[in-house]
Amino acid sequence: MKNFKYILGLMIILGSFLQSCQDDDHDFGEVVAPSNLSLEATIVNADADNPYGDGSGQVQFMASADNAINYKFAFGDNTSTNVSNGNVMHSFTSTGVNEYIVTVIATGTGGTSSSMTTSVTVFSEFDDPETKSLLTGDDSKTWYVAAALPSHLALGPIDVKTSDWYNAAPFEKKDECIYDDSMTFSLDENGNILYELDNNGATFFNTNSLNAAGGTNGTGDQCFDYDTSGVKNVSLSAAPTIYPEDETTGTQMMISDGGFLSYYLGTSTYEILEITEDYMQVRTQSGGNAAEAWYLKLTTDPEGGAGGGNNSAEGKELETEFENLVWEEEFDGNALDADSWNIETGNGDNGWGNNEKQYYTADNAVVSDGSLKINAIAESTNGFDYSSARITTMGKQEFKYGRVEVRAKLPGAAGTWPAIWMLGSNFAEVNWPASGEIDIMEHVGNDLGHVLGTLHMPGNSGGDGISKGTEVENVDSEFHTYTLEWTADHILFAVDDIVFHEYKNSADTPFNQPFFLILNVAMGGNLGGDIDPNFSEDTMEVDYVKVYQ
Repeated sequence: MKNFKYILGLMIILGSFLQSCQDDDHDFGEVVAPSNLSLEATIVNADADNPYGDGSGQVQFMASADNAINYKFAFGDNTSTNVSNGNVMHSFTSTGVNEYIVTVIATGTGGTSSSMTTSVTVFSEFDDPETKSLLTGDDSKTWYVAAALPSHLALGPIDVKTSDWYNAAPFEKKDECIYDDSMTFSLDENGNILYELDNNGATFFNTNSLNAAGGTNGTGDQCFDYDTSGVKNVSLSAAPTIYPEDETTGTQMMISDGGFLSYYLGTSTYEILEITEDYMQVRTQSGGNAAEAWYLKLTTDPEGGAGGGNNSAEGKELETEFENLVWEEEFDGNALDADSWNIETGNGDNGWGNNEKQYYTADNAVVSDGSLKINAIAESTNGFDYSSARITTMGKQEFKYGRVEVRAKLPGAAGTWPAIWMLGSNFAEVNWPASGEIDIMEHVGNDLGHVLGTLHMPGNSGGDGISKGTEVENVDSEFHTYTLEWTADHILFAVDDIVFHEYKNSADTPFNQPFFLILNVAMGGNLGGDIDPNFSEDTMEVDYVKVYQ
């Protein structure tokens, strides 16, 4: 992917001059201009044999001045950055040996400033056409914060890719402006990368980066009005070596003129850890703290990775990856196979936490004529007004990844709540929602024909599940096939082989372990709603269950 030629070397031509200027602004109290400004430039891996550097184009700049509160570097390659401590690593990307005029402006109180300029000659031979193509789509591509993914915003040690300090749950900041941003990368006629951030007028600011934005008031970690209009330049270069090769692309992007990716951290350089056609994870150094890094996940899906992006499978025919049938249940005979199924009884704790109105019994799960009938009946049972059935494969048939198909005909009476779903096999140890929940199909009679596919995990429990629905004709009078296609990379929900919900799975979710199946019909409850007062009986009939891997 990258091509570095370790030839020649570097020779720094350092010719600098110092200029000071003071712009008095008495609104800021005492005006003190920075003084004793100095600037050092060190070419990475320069030596006698390689005086222009190792081909990475990297130069470490260190500026210092008395009474300076901020340093702005203009690197002479159409990029610039602001830092508070005066230290910055910059990668020059024009191939060959090139001279650059670098200017640093130290700013003091009241807006006073001092500046210094130096020239640096450095060798760069970097090329990553694959990342460039994926980033821009070879024309123009728009990215969004991957709000539906866990850890889409994370803070951790700079040398550990998987953060263990802070990991945002899916849609954790759903009321914040960060999820409204669109980030467009495009190519100009010369093949240069351009960047535009549309923040809809407001940006989500990190607490420690308020001053870098020009005196924004507030406590931070909240939205402020901020102008991000205008086109900026982006250059790609070799990233500093921190992660193993299999944990990073080795490429970083640098956005000119203080440009940034959605979350304001006072930084414009992002290492691209991973990038595909529709997914990207980057990291950037936390402002002012060399030991910390922020990690950000992006997607081409405007819904934040919940489905519907440029490369989404939604609305398309399911293209399965799994053809090997590993387990099937045809419901032959006149009873459930005890080697595969458990029958749960009772009402759980407050209707399994959902305020359901039924009591589950073994008698309401009937196997006959080649199908399973789960019957919901209006009858007094152990103090409840309704009886029904709930069966599981926990501890008997559990699966990690694959295609799960269930052909069923659903009840349609108001108040019925049938479900075909799965729980993580560690449910007994970690409980819900830490175990994860995959609802292959949920339907309520009060919204006849509207079928849901939903995921639950920490941060997305109850009504905050990651959910989408589709309309199914004759849902209560005809059999339909409800399918889950599940891999380490994505989870697809389909009805009659047409995908209606896609979720981008990742290593950070609970959906990377064996799960067991559950079939049940609830009555009423938080989702089922009001029960028809004239309800007498209704049935979910299941023709078969098949699992492919």
